[in-house]
Amino acid sequence: MLRFEQDIFLFALVFAPVIIAMYIAVVKWKANTVARIGDKKLVERLIQGYSHSRFRFKFILVLLAFVLTAMGVSNLQYPKQMEQVNRQGIDVMIALDVSKSMLAQDVQPDRLQRARLLVTRLIDRLQNDRVGLVLFAGRAYLQMPLTSDHSAAKMYVNTASTQSVPTQGTVIAEALTTCNNAFDEKQKKYKAVILITDGEDHDENALETAGKMVEEGVVIHTIGVGSTSGSQIVDPDTKEVKRMEDGSPVVSRLNEKELMDLANKGNGTYQLLVETDAAVNKILEQINGMEKKSVVDKSLIQYRSFFQWFLALALILLIVEMLYPERKNKKA
Repeated sequence: MLRFEQDIFLFALVFAPVIIAMYIAVVKWKANTVARIGDKKLVERLIQGYSHSRFRFKFILVLLAFVLTAMGVSNLQYPKQMEQVNRQGIDVMIALDVSKSMLAQDVQPDRLQRARLLVTRLIDRLQNDRVGLVLFAGRAYLQMPLTSDHSAAKMYVNTASTQSVPTQGTVIAEALTTCNNAFDEKQKKYKAVILITDGEDHDENALETAGKMVEEGVVIHTIGVGSTSGSQIVDPDTKEVKRMEDGSPVVSRLNEKELMDLANKGNGTYQLLVETDAAVNKILEQINGMEKKSVVDKSLIQYRSFFQWFLALALILLIVEMLYPERKNKKA
């Protein structure tokens, strides 16, 4: 499968219409200049050696050279060698709360940023496991299906924000269901869910959903982010404290009881996020104690680049354009 830097290629091609517009402008300028001279027969004798077709050909050479340069800069590559990797691991779905209550600053810099840091470090340590990501607030969305590409997983985590899910709320039951749907239905083990939330809005269906998932072999671990004493929420756009209709400030509190109940129902563990590395170690301890399955991945490990060929062809076309005259050859 070919791969290249699409953003760089598309950005470069944005300038192609500019080059075409410049060519059209030059052609119009030459035509207007000829028209201003006046005597048509005199002008034809003065420019009888000039060739419009040669000028057009030189422009085409420049345009092709530009396109080839864009392709070279985008570093077109082709897989040269494939490696089959065998490893033992499980499937881990991470459900991350991105509701606005996660902007509370009872943990620094705020709940969401601390949760993202936790997930990133956890993914770094889940070397042999497939990882998937669900973002939820008032709705739950599968942001990334199960994958062994941990770099892509971290990219999705780092871009997660309260804008990722427009509907507000904390639908834990829907988040768990979305995670469960991402697993292989035929397997009754090798599956774990890590739920990271402040659990602020009580979800009556969450415990029932967790019970059904346990029957399908899923283990549910919960991580609480925040404090039971609570914290006000500062709007990141206005920098003002969110308030109720009566004008009193909104205070968001961690619902530890619900998260503990979910962990117990899901045969997992609950922990309060205090120190990131300690939380990661505890989760890994639980995951490493689970039965592993054999995972076979075919990973592309070596690519052959072709950028030098495109740049070489572009250079040749530019040299030809410089040496190719606009005027016709004089007849003997």
